[in-house]
Amino acid sequence: MWVPEVAGILTADQVISTGHAIAAAQRRDGAIGWPDGHVDAWNHVECAMALSVCGLRDASRRAYEWLRVSQRPDGSWRKVMPEPDADLTTESNHAAYCAVGVWHELLVSRDAGFAQRMWPTVRAAIEFVLGLQTPRGEIIWRRTADGSPESYALLAGSASMYSSLRCAVSLGQYLGETQPDWELAAHQLGHVVARHPEAFADKSRFSMDWYYPVLGGPVRGEEATNQLKQGWDIYVVPDLGVRRVYDEPRVTAAETAELAIALETTGDTAGALDLLDQIQLLRDPSGAYWTGWQYETQRHYPNETSSYTAAAIVLAADSLCGATGGSPIFGDVGADPAVVMQAGDAACGCDPRNQAPDGIPDLV
Repeated sequence: MWVPEVAGILTADQVISTGHAIAAAQRRDGAIGWPDGHVDAWNHVECAMALSVCGLRDASRRAYEWLRVSQRPDGSWRKVMPEPDADLTTESNHAAYCAVGVWHELLVSRDAGFAQRMWPTVRAAIEFVLGLQTPRGEIIWRRTADGSPESYALLAGSASMYSSLRCAVSLGQYLGETQPDWELAAHQLGHVVARHPEAFADKSRFSMDWYYPVLGGPVRGEEATNQLKQGWDIYVVPDLGVRRVYDEPRVTAAETAELAIALETTGDTAGALDLLDQIQLLRDPSGAYWTGWQYETQRHYPNETSSYTAAAIVLAADSLCGATGGSPIFGDVGADPAVVMQAGDAACGCDPRNQAPDGIPDLV
């Protein structure tokens, strides 16, 4: 078992200590939550992936078992909230990400039995997700407490769900359970993410809306390079990292690590390494990572370390050094620009004769 090591930035021992910091946040039942005590399936899966990369297989498998047994009959997961709070909504992106985690674990461990055991969980989750896909292709972000769909989709979430669909398709093919409808849904989703910003609620204050279409896979090639250049000066603070939102004086480690992975998918390894190096300012001696840094007041903000932040760092390190079989996952889900940029069916509304890039929405 190889553990990531990024020369001059992170040693293997440091990466392992970060894995142990994630494991320390794991509950007895296998769930891995936020600093405030709540658990959501997306961040839980991200942590499970990082545990596997660090060689902490038992902790990772307990996390996946929690995912399997806590899934609701409709294929979704509700957030687990500290008492007496409750959140009865169910988010599409949270459900979808289990496919990325299971496919990643198969790539790392080559354990076909694990994949077979988790397949019903993935299948149910993807069917829940596709129940929220519109005819145009975007996926509504959640169902409300009464089960009805919300009225809008989110760009970053839909970009992430594109990678989830691609991983789910690959998992099905591996298990001899081909899913052509999922492949079509991924194509439609990729197109609308890459070409129809009007399909999504305006969350352009958030850097994720800028880089997730690249990280998630719908935008690749020259389009991806141009997209990242277009927003760089808006979201990136030189020598510090990435702002979570462009109008706040705060950089966050998770977003910086994710942007590093996105840069790596475009071939900009030097830029990705630079970002990973910069964000080490948020590394705690324990191996954990502080969530963010308020650079005007020179303090950690919020005043917490977070498991999902540590997980993003571990996955970025693996992506950059290729230590495990799961390291290429974010690059491999990328779309073929010649396919995903084509106009979809009549519901899309595109003129196939005019395929100029839409770019990112106006930000100010």
